[in-house]
Amino acid sequence: MAINTVRTGKSGTMKTMRRIHRLTASFLSVALLIIAVSGILLGWKKNSNGYLHPDSHQGTTTDFALWLPLDSLRTIAVMTLRENGRDGLSEEIDRIDIRPDNGMVKFVFAHHYHGVQLDGATGEVLHLEHRRSDVVEDIHDMSIIDKLLGVDGEIFKLIYTTFAGISLILFTVTGIWLRYRTRRAIKANDALPGR
Repeated sequence: MAINTVRTGKSGTMKTMRRIHRLTASFLSVALLIIAVSGILLGWKKNSNGYLHPDSHQGTTTDFALWLPLDSLRTIAVMTLRENGRDGLSEEIDRIDIRPDNGMVKFVFAHHYHGVQLDGATGEVLHLEHRRSDVVEDIHDMSIIDKLLGVDGEIFKLIYTTFAGISLILFTVTGIWLRYRTRRAIKANDALPGR
């Protein structure tokens, strides 16, 4: 009777482990596909001939003394955004990327995926960019959902990455445990008399 209780307990544990393994596999199959495809695209972004990640264009001079003030360059970047049919988009700047070796300043806007590259000295528009690599990055960690819903603090990103990480750990641990228990059961079965 004690043997049956032990076997029933082990059988119940096996069922629970298999259930956890299947549930995490269902979620992970989708999550890992998203992570893998977006990861490949991110790995190739600088080798996409400017399609995923905009190439840096060359300005006229690297001498900062000849450059326009940043507030003037910002005004040009915002006007460029408006003049190119992007009127109504947020004019809030996410970051300013100064490339002294290229003589260029890049303004990247918050809340949408556009940027403007300007010659630091003349203010000439070198490139109006659609930042596809930023979209791919936001898909990679699912912060795109936070942006689409207008949620501050990247709550969905934190939930998704935490759940994906815990699921991957559970999937790995249950997989190892199930394999170990199955091998052990096969060895025990082979050791039975008459085998």
